[in-house]
Order: sequence, then structure tokens, then C-alpha cells
Amino acid sequence: MYRLDEETEEDWWEVEALYDLCFAPGRTALSSYRLRDGVPTVAALCLILRDGDGTLAAAIRYWPVEVGGQDALLLGPVAVHPTRQGEGLGGLLINESLAEARRLGWERVMLVGDAPYYSRFGFTKLEGVEMPPPTNPDRVLGLALKAGAWDGVRGAVTKAT
Repeated sequence: MYRLDEETEEDWWEVEALYDLCFAPGRTALSSYRLRDGVPTVAALCLILRDGDGTLAAAIRYWPVEVGGQDALLLGPVAVHPTRQGEGLGGLLINESLAEARRLGWERVMLVGDAPYYSRFGFTKLEGVEMPPPTNPDRVLGLALKAGAWDGVRGAVTKAT
């Protein structure tokens, strides 16, 4: 049994420790972190899962960005504790947060990730959307939360203003 909650300020460092555990050292040097630096998260979409004992099992965060002057969400990171992987917790967080993003009126979401994994949630490769280098363009994926939301959206991904 897991409890789904919005991440709070008190959870921040515990979530950071989970990300450190799940991702390679130097994760904050990735280009996507340049878009997050100094920008507050979209708090309503930053979710955590805790088990019955209160142990953090998984977390997801979202950040506002702009693509060619259009608002978008940058999904990630999403992490599941290594002892809990394979239980569907990452998928649960993704599905729940995307449903909430849609409810809140967001129109488009993007991420940098593995197409085979994220395609099951409806993400596809974005053409003409440029993440800061060095980012493999094949890993730049998007999902329209509103029909046609990515149509004609092109250009550099920048920090939200």
C-alpha cells in the first residue's frame, strides 16, 4: 500500500537523495538542469509515493519551460527506489501527474528520455524542438494534453519567464 502526496518543502532533500541514488553522478550537469536552475517547480505536479512505513518509494517533478515562446511542462526527473522498481510506481506517478496537469489546464509536456519507455504514455519524438546541447534530439519527446497542442510549436527550449 502506497500513499500519493504532493511533494512538500520538507521532502525536498529526501527526494534529492533518491535522485542521487537512482541517477549517475553529475546528473545536475545535464542540459535539462540548466532549464531548472533558479526556477521553481510546478508544485501541484511534483508527487511522491511513500509506503505504509512512510519510506519514500518514488518521486516525480515538473518544471515550467517555454518552447518557441509557448508554455510547456518539462517532466522529470522521475525516480523509483531500486528496491521498488518493477512495481509500476513510475507509471503510476506519470499517469497521475499527467491527469492533474491536464486538469490544471496545461496543454503540452516534454521530456528527455527513452522513447520505448515513454511511448506507452503517449510521448513521441518532437521535431524542431531544440534542447540545450548536448542533448540527443531522438530523446526529446512530447505529449499533447490538448489535441494539437504541439502543432507548429518549434524552436529552442528556454526557462519559463
